[in-house]
Amino acid sequence: MTTATPQRSDLTVVGMTCGGCAAKVQSALSSADGVLDAQVNFATARATIRHDGRDDAAFVAVIEGLGYSVRDAADLEAAEQARSDDLRRRFLIAAALTVPAMLISMIRPLRFDGWEWVVGGLVTPVVFWSGAIFHRATWANLRHRTTTMDTLVTIGTLSAWTWSMVELLRGDDGHVYFETAGVIITLILLGKWIETAAKRRSGAAIRALADLGAVTAELVDGRRVEVDELVVGDRFIVRPGEKIPTDGIVVDGRAAVDASMVTGESVPVETTIGDEVIGATIATDGALTIEATRVGAQTALAQIIRLVDEAQGSRASVQRLADRVAGIFVPTAIVIAALTLIGWLVFGDDADAAFTAAVAVLIIACPCALGLATPLGIMVGTGRGAELGIIIKGGEVLEDTREVETIVFDKTGTLTEGAMSLSRVIVGPDADAGLTSDAARLEGLSEHPIAQAIAGSSLTDDLSGGPAVDDFRVLAGRGVTGNVDGRSITVGRRSLFTDIDPVVAAEADQAEAGGTTVVYAGRDGHGAAAFVVTDELKATTAAAISGLHRSGMRTVLLTGDNAVTAESVAASVGIDEVIAEVLPDEKAAVIERLRADGHRVAMVGDGINDAPALAAADLGIALGTGTDVAIEASDLTIVSGDLRAVRDAISLSRRTLATIKGNLFWAFAYNAAAIPLAAAGVLNPMIAAAAMGMSSIFVVTNSLRLRSFTGSRAAS
Repeated sequence: MTTATPQRSDLTVVGMTCGGCAAKVQSALSSADGVLDAQVNFATARATIRHDGRDDAAFVAVIEGLGYSVRDAADLEAAEQARSDDLRRRFLIAAALTVPAMLISMIRPLRFDGWEWVVGGLVTPVVFWSGAIFHRATWANLRHRTTTMDTLVTIGTLSAWTWSMVELLRGDDGHVYFETAGVIITLILLGKWIETAAKRRSGAAIRALADLGAVTAELVDGRRVEVDELVVGDRFIVRPGEKIPTDGIVVDGRAAVDASMVTGESVPVETTIGDEVIGATIATDGALTIEATRVGAQTALAQIIRLVDEAQGSRASVQRLADRVAGIFVPTAIVIAALTLIGWLVFGDDADAAFTAAVAVLIIACPCALGLATPLGIMVGTGRGAELGIIIKGGEVLEDTREVETIVFDKTGTLTEGAMSLSRVIVGPDADAGLTSDAARLEGLSEHPIAQAIAGSSLTDDLSGGPAVDDFRVLAGRGVTGNVDGRSITVGRRSLFTDIDPVVAAEADQAEAGGTTVVYAGRDGHGAAAFVVTDELKATTAAAISGLHRSGMRTVLLTGDNAVTAESVAASVGIDEVIAEVLPDEKAAVIERLRADGHRVAMVGDGINDAPALAAADLGIALGTGTDVAIEASDLTIVSGDLRAVRDAISLSRRTLATIKGNLFWAFAYNAAAIPLAAAGVLNPMIAAAAMGMSSIFVVTNSLRLRSFTGSRAAS
């Protein structure tokens, strides 16, 4: 019996006002038929549901049954703007009415006969119109026998207003609390307005990415079409100053391409025939003719947007404790408030003092900051990363960076440019006349970069129209064999040969000591020639390794190259340890061995053969210049090929996690310290409301500090 592949649905939930709302929706969805897992993020207003393939209508019905609504993601920005505008309007009206009410109530010289009635008249619209959004949410929750942070606001403010009105109608001299209800509503509306603005600002990363792309493209035949109409193989023209419409390869022209909006690199890259380009980048000073290689959802920009979107909707495991606390916090706060009221009355205090303490507990207990602490931190951190060309896949990744202390690097395409070139051919005295040309012809059938460098070099003979190759076989990670014109030939590592010509061996050893790669060629186990292939180190590699060392990281080079070449490369850039001559399928085992020895390992790579090692590491870091499979297997993606961004990615991840932990600590500490003070009568309800609002503002501003992160590339 086969199990159906789990399906995923992403729904945009409108109407959630706090983390408690998100927890309620998540609980209901998790209990629905066919749901394997459900995650609801308050900050992004997204419900992510893994299920057995049911129609989304069933999940929409669950959400709407709780009093919320579901909209298309495209409508979310308009809904957020409308909510922000509504909160602003309600706050301004509440503030305009509450400020005079508070001044009259608290400054005795401003009081006059019947001032209580005036204050009551000023505050009543605040409680019942400005605060209506809280009361509606409370009523919807009560109908489903649940409570949220809105419940505390409603109970606290309506209790203060009702108590005051009863005292006013009785004509007694008891204290009235109209101004308290007004101040509570006003301050909470201010906090909500700031939260909404912060969430919209944090979500701007995705909106900015989506806006980067070109709208139209000019085909080589002169027609201008929408970018969505492009197909793979179409050729289009990009003039100086224009955006490149989609991913492709340059077939004509030369230009400096500014990719800063996608990769975070500030220096334009010289681009010419044969170079790959990314859609949404800009040709600054020249015209290019480009052939489309990826369009629509397959482009680099579309994949970046998808990864950032998924990351901003993710949850860190540190959030689980916050979720559990938020789920029980509101009913617990109501019980504590009731016990406070009873305790004060039992021990002989007057009703005014008892009521004041109980209301203060209700207000101070609102854990709004708790609901924002994690999702807002993730949103800002991943958004800032996207601006710097660093894609952090989710909250779990932030925690994986915390203890990483060993960074393992692939060599080709990671430390080096990945552009192999044949620099020299070594021919031994006993090599037959056709050996090197036969070797180059054999390598022409391999897709390996080294093989292509040998086959395509001007240093090898013209291969057109020559004899056919048969019995071609690839020896994974070692070389190739086959027959050319009926004669067998082997090209590859030294280990494939029984012996190497002494002249060839001596010159090859000297070349390898200089950091180049040597590939041998021969027949019947005898190596009689060699090809010296070079791959230049990236200009930023040494600076990147130095920066990681300053951050306390240990660096390791993991490569299939021979030990002499690997040691030379490692020494030139300062890498601590070399593990060489490792076959592709052995890289993951090496990572596992390092982890078994007690190391927390990050793997940095760019090729298909790196994907298993990226997945096996505690933290996989893929260079966006590499293959899609490597990027999918990784936890962090560096859109550019600049290795300095590896340190930036780890630093940003760690700072984001530290920010989240700081948010959670202060959210917990605020409630833990303030509730006993409120129950003891030390904090009155207005101070409690101000403190609650300030806690949310702290979480917002603390998270937004992540937007100032620049990284080592900007500093240099």
